[in-house]
Amino acid sequence: MDVQTSIAAAATLVSLAFAATVLERWIDRKRPQDAAWACSLVLFALGAASLWWGATAGWSAGPFRAFYVFGAVLNVPILALGTIYLLAARRTADWIAVVVVMACAFAAGIVAAAPITGTFLADELPRGSDVFGPGPRIAAAVASSLGALVVIAGSGWSIVRLLRMGIRRGAIGNGLIVAGALVLSWGGLLNSVLDEMTGFAVSLLVGISLIFAGALTATGTRR
Repeated sequence: MDVQTSIAAAATLVSLAFAATVLERWIDRKRPQDAAWACSLVLFALGAASLWWGATAGWSAGPFRAFYVFGAVLNVPILALGTIYLLAARRTADWIAVVVVMACAFAAGIVAAAPITGTFLADELPRGSDVFGPGPRIAAAVASSLGALVVIAGSGWSIVRLLRMGIRRGAIGNGLIVAGALVLSWGGLLNSVLDEMTGFAVSLLVGISLIFAGALTATGTRR
């Protein structure tokens, strides 16, 4: 098992374990942010598993579509729902959740139905522009950028508010979630040091770990 496969496998197993832990918190406390974060960690696990699949079996349309849907389209918007449930009234957050889920389903359908416009190299993770037309790339860009904006801006505002209230634990938890989101967003920068698949696998493992730590810390405090 090479380095790429090992890191992708570790990211998959770690995110599944984290998802189970956060889900257990949701069962105990019924806080909707826990449910959103648990779902996002499952999606991160599926994205990492798709990377593991492609690194092991060779890249083709199947593993790349799965990686693109779970790794580029779905996970960050669902992660952002956790921030929305922390900050917004429950009724408002529920309506936003309906819109987000419908938009995510539509974007995932675009990726699933999009024709392949390029060729795959078995041992190289392609960029979306290499094999997809504009539809899937626009869906991924909108989903990831809006989701990241909500996570970063919402958590940043929450950090300031919680620090003013003297709730340091909640502020630290939100800070860790922001850090995890940034690591996942900046994963491509690792390509300058590592090759593409290894860089993405490392960013997934580190980003998921930070988000998990932040979710546990933030949900350990009262609203």
